[in-house]
Amino acid sequence: MKISIRTIAGTALGAAMVAMPAAAQVSTRVGIGAIPFNDGPGVLGVTFRTWAPNATAVAVGGTFNNWSATSHPMSSEGNGWWSRDVALIQAGAQYKFAITRGATTQWKNDARARKLTSSVGNSVVYNPNGYAWQSSNFQTPAWTNIVAYEMHIGTFHVPTGAALPGTFATATAKLDHLQALGVNALELMPTNEFPGDISWGYNPSHPFSVESSYGGPDALKAFVDAAHQRGIAVMGDVVFNHFGPSDMDLWQYDGWSTSSTTGGIFFYEDANASTPWGPRPNYGRGEVRTYLKENTMMWLDEFRLDGLRFDGTKFMRLRDYAGPEIPDGWSILQWCNQSADAQFPGKLMVAEDLGDNAWITKTTGAGGAGFDSQWDGSFAFPVRSALEAANDSSRDMYAVRDAINKNFNGSMQQRIIYTENHDEVANGRSRVPETIWPGNAGSWFSRKRSTLGAALVMTAPGIPMIFQGQEFLEDGYFAAEDPLDWTKATTYGKITDLYRTLIRLRRNLDGTSRGLSGAFTNVFHVNNNAKVLGFHRWQNGGAGDDVVVLTNFSNVAYPNYRVGLPRGGLWRVRFNSDSTAYSADYGNYATTDVTADNSGYDGLPFSGNFRFGPYTSVIFSQSAPSPFDLNGDWLVGGSDLGVLLAQWGGPGTADFNGDGIVGGPDLGMLLAAWGIVQ
Repeated sequence: MKISIRTIAGTALGAAMVAMPAAAQVSTRVGIGAIPFNDGPGVLGVTFRTWAPNATAVAVGGTFNNWSATSHPMSSEGNGWWSRDVALIQAGAQYKFAITRGATTQWKNDARARKLTSSVGNSVVYNPNGYAWQSSNFQTPAWTNIVAYEMHIGTFHVPTGAALPGTFATATAKLDHLQALGVNALELMPTNEFPGDISWGYNPSHPFSVESSYGGPDALKAFVDAAHQRGIAVMGDVVFNHFGPSDMDLWQYDGWSTSSTTGGIFFYEDANASTPWGPRPNYGRGEVRTYLKENTMMWLDEFRLDGLRFDGTKFMRLRDYAGPEIPDGWSILQWCNQSADAQFPGKLMVAEDLGDNAWITKTTGAGGAGFDSQWDGSFAFPVRSALEAANDSSRDMYAVRDAINKNFNGSMQQRIIYTENHDEVANGRSRVPETIWPGNAGSWFSRKRSTLGAALVMTAPGIPMIFQGQEFLEDGYFAAEDPLDWTKATTYGKITDLYRTLIRLRRNLDGTSRGLSGAFTNVFHVNNNAKVLGFHRWQNGGAGDDVVVLTNFSNVAYPNYRVGLPRGGLWRVRFNSDSTAYSADYGNYATTDVTADNSGYDGLPFSGNFRFGPYTSVIFSQSAPSPFDLNGDWLVGGSDLGVLLAQWGGPGTADFNGDGIVGGPDLGMLLAAWGIVQ
């Protein structure tokens, strides 16, 4: 029988629960916060446990006892923890802790609250096992094959006529768009409970609770479920460099602090106490370290997130931009990453450190922080500078070369590269198309040069990431009050097609561009006068692996431009950003396949003459020879048919099915392969 809280409150039993203190007894059950239990008929309730080492008394009150601060006292476990079981209540009950220190009692939301009515509302008992997952055995994509998409739930999709913020449900409605685009990992901006309903999320009030205005914890699980069903991984964003600064019940949680301006048990009380954004958690205190580590693991385990981005790790390891160091901050990063690696080795742990520090992505065994990858601002700045400069003469190809060549610890996957993210398109900066031509982000120049940046992001070594709306030329700057304009997905649908083509190439979905996720890069051509740059990406080399990228940062077309090539043979055009397939007003400059000659150039053994348009990126790779291309001209056509007919009835190179006789079945196979060898 399901017994509601209102039913209990309306009975003699409910009246008794409110009228007289229930005997305080330490709970023998495990868990922190509010943990529902159901041990059989009549044995159900909730275990409450909280850490309040300086309290003289703690009680739990809520909808089950008319918010009495005395009827349900909790017992001290003798180590700073207080607990008790409360019978006959379950998930959905609202509660708070009445924490007394001396003569002062404060009502506090649970430091481990899993759900809240709002950031200034009440804690809600939540059953972490109540969601029925529809997907199972999802595998995070190989890190070298990830194409990431940074998303802010509150602005990603707000239906016409609806009020801000967007929700997990409204974002789910656009997952098919992302699946068609080809991205296979979402990086969500913070979704923990923050003040109010509209925020970037980097002001966490309740780290264990999912933002109520987005839909709460089950809605996040449903979003992850839906993404996984579409083959898309979901990563979260945790903020451990500070909490708050507002709507923060953690502040002076048990009534103790050394001063009115310091935060008490969860925070530093010394010179490490402050950051530019809010108070810094005390990484040196065991209970706080466990709090952060278990928060990390909750997202990866219960919510099935496929990785986490750690915001502002520089302010966890340093007191300020230049130091001094906080050794406990470094060690808590190591502990979180070691824990994730031990239980979930395939999940991607990412740092936003922006300190150009290779130790961030070194293993903990080597003394590093243990992250798998980190955001690389040293890619974004020079590339954006080259894209946004008003004059071609100001574009520095050597700086772009260095941005491409950059890596951490010799690994391409240890950096995440981008031209747009939430910080790069806010805080006084705008979207790349907007910066190129303020007020005219849809201009030819904005489209051409911003997509040059997209081509570099998808072809340079690193894990590529785009920011929401970048694929349909969203303009202006990012703000939590300004949702994406989805009409642009129609207006600039061909720009979306361009991104889709680049993503297919980056993920090697057609088997022609394996090298774009390979370990090796050679920027072999830098012409700072002509503003042309060329580089080679590969893993093992050969057909379908070697990829050559040429990028023209000038408003000049080149009809006969020689660059080096790593191999002889035919090089196929896989992408031409000047194609009218991507905008009707593009030049459709006739970039053609190129046959390499034996003239060494650019330090490479072969070379070729290429054609490409202004502000254009072109991508080439080689195809494996076709057995049906009998004369080797990379075209299955009339000449090959003539060879087959000449061999009819006997053995020969046209015996495709291997039966010893060139005949009708072989003819059928040749006709099925008719056309250009791809």
